[in-house]
Amino acid sequence: MTANPSRRLVIVVRADPVICGHSGEARNLAETALTRGFDEVRIVTWPLERLEETGLPLKPLDTVMPYSPGIVVERPEPVGGYKIPDGRYLAGLTGRLVELFTDGVPTVCMSLYLSPHTIAVADAVRTARSTGLPVRVTTIAEAVGSDVTDVVRACVEQDRFGAAAHVLSSYLSQDVCVAVSEYTKHVIVEAATEIDVRHGTSFAAQCRERIAISYPAIDTASYLNLDEAHTDRVLAARGLVRDGYVLYLSRLGAAKGVDDLIDGFAASMAGHSLRLVIAGRGPDAEDLRRHAASSPAAERIVFLDDVGDEEKPHLMAACAAYALPSKPRPEFTETFGIALVEQMLAGGGPVITTETGGIPEAVGDTALTVPVDDPAAIAGAIDTAVLGMDEAARAAHQQRARAHALQFDRSVVFDRLFEKVVAAVG
Repeated sequence: MTANPSRRLVIVVRADPVICGHSGEARNLAETALTRGFDEVRIVTWPLERLEETGLPLKPLDTVMPYSPGIVVERPEPVGGYKIPDGRYLAGLTGRLVELFTDGVPTVCMSLYLSPHTIAVADAVRTARSTGLPVRVTTIAEAVGSDVTDVVRACVEQDRFGAAAHVLSSYLSQDVCVAVSEYTKHVIVEAATEIDVRHGTSFAAQCRERIAISYPAIDTASYLNLDEAHTDRVLAARGLVRDGYVLYLSRLGAAKGVDDLIDGFAASMAGHSLRLVIAGRGPDAEDLRRHAASSPAAERIVFLDDVGDEEKPHLMAACAAYALPSKPRPEFTETFGIALVEQMLAGGGPVITTETGGIPEAVGDTALTVPVDDPAAIAGAIDTAVLGMDEAARAAHQQRARAHALQFDRSVVFDRLFEKVVAAVG
């Protein structure tokens, strides 16, 4: 790490080993920053023991790929003892940000997730400026899926004005406000409008004017030009063969539609000669395992809970189809669909998904879309992907999907985001 850095990027996020597309996005932004003139990059996140306590789905630590030299991951320790019932870890994170903001180094700080990360950044900036020390910081806040469903929307539905105002005002206090999709912005503006109507505030107009779109940054290169011999070794280690399985690879939660996928796979014609590979961890893993065990296709369904970052592209590239039939739920709605884009980059069979939330922005017109909560339609889509496309049609589909997905390359996304930063601060 540079002894006296001249330009620093700080990213505040739930970082690896959390299974979340935005932890990967943070990694991709950090890696790109090293090629764009930042000589110090820090990811400020949570201690491992706290992540484990929360119940968040986590990757096995030995499968997490290292960051490049020049990227430091900080996990500030909590502040205070047992007499503080909550907030100890947030105090540690906020305090560390204050230290970074007051050491004289020009800093861009980006937070992913409004609550608690953007709130922490807003508090740290206010505190840093109150010290009288020189503060040279520019802030970016990115609103993602759980911000909309778990926080902003929930505050509106429960009429918790104070909590909603806290989140939205912290968001709008940042120099640059972005959302991961047009859908995400729409839902935030819609929620802010309801708050304004009830309480006479003016959040909606500010959100409508201030929020720009910055799609998630994806490391496209890691999904292109894969070594086929290595792919074969990955498959052999898992007892799989090329085009011999339908793949689901994401978090195991009710909103992802895995139960419908299991039922659709069992009802499909193609499924009789394929396996269904369900890869991931999450709060509904045990329920889904029980559901699969009761399926007529139980013997052909495989669960993998230890797939690492290096193995993932190879599993995607060799599948007969990739299915993520996401559906809107009170606790979560898909606001983009990073895993879908990764599959489109890797190749393999067509993506099968729904038009939930921001998914249409991720896949364009390159996916086989099915209605929400419709296992029969999933069965039909699997049959179309496996039995209804010849080799030429499949190759053409892959090329079209990959061309659409390349727009989300991390360098392209990074450069467009920092054009907004330059415009915002002059």
